[in-house]
Amino acid sequence: MKYALAYDIGTTGVKTCLFEIDETIRLIADAIEGYELYVLPDGGAEQDPDEWWSAMCKTTKELLEKSGIAPEKIDGISFCSQMQGLVLVDKEGLPVRRAMSYMDQRARKELKELMAFGPQIAGANIGKLLVCLQKTGAVAASVKDPVYKYNWVRNNEPEVFAKTHKWLDVKEALIARMTGEFIMTEDSAFATLLYDIHKKAWSPEVCKLLHVNTDHLARIIKCTDKVGGLTAKAAAELGLKEGTMVFGGGGDASLIGVGAGSVKLHDTHVYMGTSGWVSTVVDKSMVDTSAMIAAIVGAHPKYYNYFAELETAGKCLEWVKNHLALDEIGIYLKKTHVAEDMESEYTNLYQYLSSVIEQVPAGSNGVLFTPWLHGNRCPFEDPNSRGVFFNLSIETGKSEMIRAVVEGVCLHMRWLLETHEKKTETSEVIRFVGGGALNDSTSQILADCLGRKVETVASPQNVGSVGAAVVIAVGLGIIDSIDDAGKLVTAEKSFTPNAANKAVYDKNFEAYKQMYASNKKIFKMLNG
Repeated sequence: MKYALAYDIGTTGVKTCLFEIDETIRLIADAIEGYELYVLPDGGAEQDPDEWWSAMCKTTKELLEKSGIAPEKIDGISFCSQMQGLVLVDKEGLPVRRAMSYMDQRARKELKELMAFGPQIAGANIGKLLVCLQKTGAVAASVKDPVYKYNWVRNNEPEVFAKTHKWLDVKEALIARMTGEFIMTEDSAFATLLYDIHKKAWSPEVCKLLHVNTDHLARIIKCTDKVGGLTAKAAAELGLKEGTMVFGGGGDASLIGVGAGSVKLHDTHVYMGTSGWVSTVVDKSMVDTSAMIAAIVGAHPKYYNYFAELETAGKCLEWVKNHLALDEIGIYLKKTHVAEDMESEYTNLYQYLSSVIEQVPAGSNGVLFTPWLHGNRCPFEDPNSRGVFFNLSIETGKSEMIRAVVEGVCLHMRWLLETHEKKTETSEVIRFVGGGALNDSTSQILADCLGRKVETVASPQNVGSVGAAVVIAVGLGIIDSIDDAGKLVTAEKSFTPNAANKAVYDKNFEAYKQMYASNKKIFKMLNG
């Protein structure tokens, strides 16, 4: 029996989980701590690595106390993390500025100068696109890709850039703080879009094309590799034992599928956390430049994850909670929070919202919502696109609007799934994970929108950490490979499409897909 500590570093907080690994992976204790996402008026989105670290320290001590497990019993530490961040660090491994989130979209000038010029296909210069596709299997054609953030810092903060020793992603910056080692796992390296998928190394040719100093790039390792032991300083701050082994871990796009048990060829899963995506396991590199979808390197050595992302999924539900469900302007003389009412049957506000939308018919009485609150990436790239409520009437109330938000996210997932099928086979049964999968009402709406059976697993909000525990299990030799994850993670609930509801969503989906084309010029006029 082994104990594994997994840190799931998300956009809004860290989930720290302690697992017991034997014949199965069992959650012993968990703890959650939030931190800030600093959204700036110029399109910036940043986070403070010190806040990540503080949250890790707090949650580690909390779950050790909760579980009663002694620090010396922990056999390995790993990560599941948000990806495509930019964390520039000095020789001591300390950040030289706040981290730039995957959501940051300030580098429009850098994108235009380095890629979006001359004869283009899907927003990328034809000559550069061909080189990138041949070497990396993908192309950096989005303003949110980290290479343009890297060049933005060079151009706008030269004094900060001069202090840079290494360019790291989120979990790699935390691993450096824990071990003193500068590494990037293969999936993180691929996410920079500078990684040669054939040589499994950095591509000097692509780095030259995109003005990247290769001295800034870290050593590449596998997700299951050992990095090193905790330093005395890091161990003291975390409340752990010096020398505890740290493994490479993986990004959320790599490990959430592993934790969902979707590891076989053509297995498809849908994730709804702060962001959301549809991902299918494929056996070769492929790219759809027109839809901004690529097969990305994951934790499995034999396969890729064909991956299409929605920037704001669960974030839309958080917006609903803050701006529709709660009274912001103080109209009421007295308010009682439903989860704080001792006579209420609801334990949290999201549970109450689920009960509300169940009272609204499928299709929200004609109301549509587009979930592009921070721009969109797939199947169209447009940082100017925004959320829209469409077809409101005098009879429309908050209940219809709230359900329309959930339906809008699910309809977008259908759009991503159908775009997948232009390039690859997908599974008939879809695994649904992330915080969105906690609610049966959302799971049923997803099944109705997709027209497919949907399965959820136990603790779907922790599947990234489960994936990180699988990485530790492989690294320690407890299991042979990531293929064994499918045996350890089984479905807990299933949802079959309602034919009548699907008919409504089929009609709404056709209207939904036209929303962007009809409003593209207006989005640019208002937000460009």
